[in-house]
Amino acid sequence: MMDPNKFIDMNFEDDEEKEIIVISEEENQRIDVYLTKKLPDFSRNSIQKLITEGNITVNKREIKPNYKVKINDLIEVVIPPPEILDVVPENIPLDIVYQDNDLAVIDKPQGMVVHPAPGNYSGTLVNALMYHLNNLSSINGVLRPGIVHRLDKDTSGLMLVAKNDLSHKHLAQALKEHSIKRIYYGLVEGNIKEEEGTINAPLGRSEKDRKKRAVTYKNSKEAITHYKVLKRYGKYTLAKFKLETGRTHQIRVHMKYLGHPLVGDAVYGSKSNKFRLEGQLLHSKTLGFVHPTRKNYMEFNSQLPDYFLKVLKILDQEG
Repeated sequence: MMDPNKFIDMNFEDDEEKEIIVISEEENQRIDVYLTKKLPDFSRNSIQKLITEGNITVNKREIKPNYKVKINDLIEVVIPPPEILDVVPENIPLDIVYQDNDLAVIDKPQGMVVHPAPGNYSGTLVNALMYHLNNLSSINGVLRPGIVHRLDKDTSGLMLVAKNDLSHKHLAQALKEHSIKRIYYGLVEGNIKEEEGTINAPLGRSEKDRKKRAVTYKNSKEAITHYKVLKRYGKYTLAKFKLETGRTHQIRVHMKYLGHPLVGDAVYGSKSNKFRLEGQLLHSKTLGFVHPTRKNYMEFNSQLPDYFLKVLKILDQEG
């Protein structure tokens, strides 16, 4: 029998089975709630779906999502292989800042999803990349070819794309070693007290809403954001952010944690929309890296988009 105090590595491979044994302090929880805590990459809805499809059993028997776990229960989880989708190249306008045989630098507009996912099978950056670029790396599979790092749908600016697997591996390693320079500009609510600082607070899924991220010490990963004030506008602050790590929604969650959410961020910030924005005012402005094959340092800069500049102009006029 497995050691009940040891939770198995939950990095699932396709159609792989994992086992969990419930220990005493964990019993009497609904199994869907319990597994949502144990499997941070899966939402409660996806856990319930796995249960109803018979992919999660307790003591070799099928159960319902409201089953209460008991001490020494043997929970077996099978993750079926994902549905393979045909990603279709689409002639979507794309701002290619730079490209060579190994990589491309893209200036992504606000509102564009990076890769296909449920609800967004077309109109994504990947669809556009497949149309405009001859080659893309295959390391991240058919749904995310070439994608070395991501930007949120409503975050604009520079992104790095790999055209072959060798370049992808080098760039991914550079990201892991924090050697890729990533600078963002963002407008936040309120007046940041310090001129500059560092937020070192781990991020994981929010226990209140699994679709959100939050500062937490449960099932979390290290997250470090450096910030510097560029200009103060009374009730707002324009700041520069430098990422040391690259977690999902990192800047957005860290600034909420600091008490200064990004302007226009309906998920982590104010529900009011004074400037009638489509999303958060956050722009990937600078991207610097060592070329994976040529080994020379390259740096690119992007202008703030018009809607961002318009808000700054309004704030300047308000004085």
